[in-house]
Amino acid sequence: MYIIITMSLEKYKKKREFSKTPEPEAKKKKHKNPMFVIQKHDATNLHYDFRLEIEGVLKSWAVPKGPSLDPKEKRLAIETEDHPIDYANFEGTIPEGNYGAGTVMLWDKGTYENIKKEDNKEVPMKKAYSKGHLVFELKGKKLKGGFALTRFREDKWLLVKKDDDKADARVNILKKNKSTKSGKTLKQIEKAG
Repeated sequence: MYIIITMSLEKYKKKREFSKTPEPEAKKKKHKNPMFVIQKHDATNLHYDFRLEIEGVLKSWAVPKGPSLDPKEKRLAIETEDHPIDYANFEGTIPEGNYGAGTVMLWDKGTYENIKKEDNKEVPMKKAYSKGHLVFELKGKKLKGGFALTRFREDKWLLVKKDDDKADARVNILKKNKSTKSGKTLKQIEKAG
C-alpha cells in the first residue's frame, strides 16, 4: 500500500511574488527523458537543491552537505516544495526580501533513469516516491551512476550513492565548484547580479 501523491506547484506559487524575483513562474511540463538538476544555493545557509522530474514537476530536496560519491556517506535531504520544470535552467540572484533570497548556481544537470524494480518490473517514480524509496541512475555532467533517496521521517530523506563503478570515496565532487551553465563560480554569479 502507498500514499496517493499529487504533484503540485501551489506551494511554489504561494511563496513567491513573480514581479519581484527572476525565478520562473509555475507551469507543468514533461520531457521524454526525465531530467535532474542540482543547484548550489547560497541562501540563509549554503546548500544544494537536488531536483528530480516526476509527473511534470521537479520534486525537490535541500541537501545541506551536497551529494557524495562515497556509498558509505548518507546525506540528509530535506524535502521542499515542488518546482516547475523551467526552474531547471535558473541561475542568478533572488533579491533580498524574497523567499530563498540569495545566489543560485546551476551546479549539475542531466537526465536520469529509474532503476527501481520489484518482481523484475520497473516501479513507476510516482509510486516509488509515495513509498519513500527512489532508486535512479544519474547521467549528468558531474554526477553519474546509481543513487537512492530514502524517506526516514515525513520530509526527511537520505541521499546515498550506490556502490557501482561511478562510486569513489577518494573524490570530493563538491570541489567541482563551477556552474555547468555559465562556467562561473557562485561569487561570480553573485557579482553579475
